[in-house]
Amino acid sequence: VYGTVRWRSRMENINHIKDRLSLIECDITDSNGVQSIFEKVEPDIIHHLAAQSFVPTSFRCPQSTIDTNVIGTLNILEGVIKCEIDPIIQIAGSSEEYGLVYPNEVPIKETNPLRPLSPYGVSKVACDLLSIQYYHSYGLKVVVTRAFNHFGVRRGDVFVCSNFAKQIAMIEKGKRDKLFHGNLEAQRDFTDVRDIIRAYYLAVHKKQCIGKQLNISSGTSYSIRTILNYLISLAKVEIKTELDPSRSRPSDVPILLGDSSLFRKITGWCPSIEITQTLKDLLNYWRNRCDG
Repeated sequence: VYGTVRWRSRMENINHIKDRLSLIECDITDSNGVQSIFEKVEPDIIHHLAAQSFVPTSFRCPQSTIDTNVIGTLNILEGVIKCEIDPIIQIAGSSEEYGLVYPNEVPIKETNPLRPLSPYGVSKVACDLLSIQYYHSYGLKVVVTRAFNHFGVRRGDVFVCSNFAKQIAMIEKGKRDKLFHGNLEAQRDFTDVRDIIRAYYLAVHKKQCIGKQLNISSGTSYSIRTILNYLISLAKVEIKTELDPSRSRPSDVPILLGDSSLFRKITGWCPSIEITQTLKDLLNYWRNRCDG
């Protein structure tokens, strides 16, 4: 297994498996760098997970988001062609591609209109359609996975579930007084990251997935308020909360609830870890981190 890293990559997330990986420094916006890796490794399978994936940052830095996500994906597709290799390529799309979803359109199928509400969502639509175009035009073995929200331990603290868990852990340690939050009314379809990774594995090992755009989701949506209230119920001390307007986005997707029946039919996948277990694991992770 080979993996790409940058000099500023968060290496602590892979310290427990580093001895099982061959790491190569690369930036996906560097076409020559991507091509040289493909020439060296000649991969059988490519999991393209690299992206600027934080939605709020995409509003502040739309150009770099587009450059990283779209040009980076293009470099991978072109690199495969130029190196004359024939791998299966998983392109990690996103439920943010759907964006503005109307009440009569849930649960969301792959055929639903794409109405992204952020530069990140727009970039993922471009990556998605570009990849399918390369499948049709050049025969690349592309699988586009549109995973809905997923999280687990080691998730960066800028993302909502990790952010809440970290704040609660810090309050328990007496390191802060209250928990700050943004919009709590948005509804999201959450899956444990371990189940998502199992889905990614199946996606590249089932030939019927090639050339398809496939939702991966739990099929249940929760409001951010529900997530926060459950984490608070696990806290060892009283948690006071306060709205922080700076955490709100210029536009927010009101509901993301996925229909993953097509992916499940092809692969037999279904999530196995309850969200309550994921939230417990996440909070304990941040408790241990805040001890340091």
